[in-house]
Amino acid sequence: MKITDVRACQPIAEGSPDDWRTTIGQILVAIDTDSGLTGYGVGGGGAAGIHVIESELRSALLGRDPSPVEEIWDDLYDLMLPYGQAGIAVMAQSGIDLALWDLRGKDAGRPVAQLLAEDGTARIGEPLPTYITVWDGLAEAHAAGHRAFKLHVERDAGPDRVARVLETVRRSREIVGPGVPLMVDAWMKWDLETTLAVAEGLAGLGVEWIEEPLPVHDIDGYRTLARESAIPIAGGEHEYTARAFQRLIDERLHQVLQPDVCWCGGLTELVKIYRMARGTGIRVCPHRGSEIWSLHALAGLDPDPMPESGRPWMTWVGGQPPIVNGMVTLGDRPGLGVQIDESALPGLDRDRG
Repeated sequence: MKITDVRACQPIAEGSPDDWRTTIGQILVAIDTDSGLTGYGVGGGGAAGIHVIESELRSALLGRDPSPVEEIWDDLYDLMLPYGQAGIAVMAQSGIDLALWDLRGKDAGRPVAQLLAEDGTARIGEPLPTYITVWDGLAEAHAAGHRAFKLHVERDAGPDRVARVLETVRRSREIVGPGVPLMVDAWMKWDLETTLAVAEGLAGLGVEWIEEPLPVHDIDGYRTLARESAIPIAGGEHEYTARAFQRLIDERLHQVLQPDVCWCGGLTELVKIYRMARGTGIRVCPHRGSEIWSLHALAGLDPDPMPESGRPWMTWVGGQPPIVNGMVTLGDRPGLGVQIDESALPGLDRDRG
């Protein structure tokens, strides 16, 4: 089997947010082969990511056997060393890597989760408990059957920020009741003093983690939180490649790692991160883990899977299992199980010169 084409486009569906999550956060990659199989993956980087693929990565893939996925990852990363060790280039590479994994599973006639499971058994057909991320509408999400919740609280600003965050969490606990998992996401908007004050105030409210309280680059701040925060710290959705997670693990800067498979370098890197964290007591809980792109890793590798809700606006991704009463179930279609209607996606052109 040889790669005959690499195509990419930026689908934008109704309801897609009018911000970086659409303009930068998502692209679709298709890799065609002479066997007639096509693999699909979602990466990021927007128009710039597509440019990286079309101007650099495509030519490095044409004519290659797609089966040595990990070797190809290394070759593409080496190719991008002068400009792409993180950020948009790695986001674009993520889509390529996922498409190659989709091909690997399709060629084997097996779901990717089965290929990942070391004993050959994966949680295929088994409902997995999820958590939903909410900005507003917690009561509605609870009434709809969701069983665990992450609260985005970065909009609470000003001198009374800490009090407002704590009040939000108290009201949320009253809505969902005792024993229901609650998490808090600050989306890199706090400083160290705020985070420690919030962590202290959350004592007794059953909060499982504080996510991304500080900017990613504030390593000294995260070192302090690792020592002093009473609430576990989570993060990693804006880290790139498994190498970045090695320091988080070695220094125990996060207790919960949250790589985004569509941004961190793809499934090849997510698998490495799971293996690196094994035996450390550090949990891997991928960002948007209920999306089909990550769900295979949770079903095949994760000892305690709790996938996060995904991007509801990406309606052009067919084959995405729905969340029903707080549970998501991976099907048994070969590959990643994704179904793409190319005729509905302008820009995913097969006719090249």
